Amino acid sequence: MNILKVAGTTAFAAMALMLSLNSAAAHDHTRQCDDAAILKSISKRFHAQSHEVHHDRLRIEAFDRVHQHRASEKSEFRPIARRYCGATATLSDGRRREVWYLIESNAGLAGMGNNVEFCVSGFDRWNVYNAHCRVLR
Repeated sequence: MNILKVAGTTAFAAMALMLSLNSAAAHDHTRQCDDAAILKSISKRFHAQSHEVHHDRLRIEAFDRVHQHRASEKSEFRPIARRYCGATATLSDGRRREVWYLIESNAGLAGMGNNVEFCVSGFDRWNVYNAHCRVLR
């Protein structure tokens, strides 16, 4: 009987924790387009993609002209808040390219954190985001 009581208490505590996390996540707002953590993530992921897919070692050296061009807030019909952003990136070879990215609120692992999808114009070899990153614009 003690084992059942402990198991019930543990299950209740786990359930309470999950509800509090979901409640906190529901109030978490989508990060801004110029958030340093978002831009750093894009830079790191671009470098990995550049090395593994394109077989060069290009890096994003800087972002400028960072802007939001569209947003959709969380609602009954849209369970995920999205922010569509754009910027101009200066690459390590000196070229400037348009970068388009999407920040999805509470769409990370297990619904916590943000998910970021990005496309650097001219580097979407398999047209994942359609021609010229159209899906993320």
